Amino acid sequence: MATRPPVLFFGHGTPMLTLTRNKYTSAWATLGKTIPKPKEILCISAHWYIGGPAVLSQVAPPTVHDFGGFPQALFDVEYPAHGSPTLAKQVQKLLAPSIPVQLSDRWGFDHGTWTVMRHLYPHADVPVVQLSIDGTKPAQYHYDVGKRLAVLRDQGVMIVGSGNLVHNLPMYVRNTPDLKFDWAVAFDLRARDLMLAKDYETLLRYERLGKEAALSIPTPDHFLPLLYVLGAADKKEPIHFPVEGYDGGSMSMRAVQIG
Repeated sequence: MATRPPVLFFGHGTPMLTLTRNKYTSAWATLGKTIPKPKEILCISAHWYIGGPAVLSQVAPPTVHDFGGFPQALFDVEYPAHGSPTLAKQVQKLLAPSIPVQLSDRWGFDHGTWTVMRHLYPHADVPVVQLSIDGTKPAQYHYDVGKRLAVLRDQGVMIVGSGNLVHNLPMYVRNTPDLKFDWAVAFDLRARDLMLAKDYETLLRYERLGKEAALSIPTPDHFLPLLYVLGAADKKEPIHFPVEGYDGGSMSMRAVQIG
């Protein structure tokens, strides 16, 4: 039987981190060396946020440079991990018939995936499949999808969410890596405490958590990947935060490891 991997959520931050060595990327690299290497990875990235459920089905997904205004070196980045059509079909089957997941070749590894993966598994030697976020669905849906996918862990698949627990891009201040706004810290720490208490249900109702939550999650795309990870976790498993910190005042770099 394959080793049951943990579930992981990463605050992936700016795509420039793929070219950088700092406390966040060093922690990602260390994590990749310390946890048992999974057989495959199923990644839910904030940057594949579309109007329905889809899963990458290519043998060799392309590297997607889904941004603008960055140096050429970032556009030259490639992450040549294999895909897994078999895992993609298994995801489709697990969620059927109530969630009709489409097998897709119209996307690839976006920077929500490869910014982290290039540090976690720099040799691109673990197959990766991305599952889209259906932006038409409420928070409970994403948590429930994670629960249905949890069985994949028993065959050595690591479920990874990539977003940011606090992500307010309009308020982001460039070139201020240690700046942190009070409201960002308040919500980040409240979310941490709710996770430690295994009170995931309150996090599912994040719209009711006040001004700090509204500022931290002005749009749900970067928050929802966390809910897949919480859904795929067993509440009896230990929870750790291998990365903590803030960038640009309005972005939490917190990572979550369960199991």
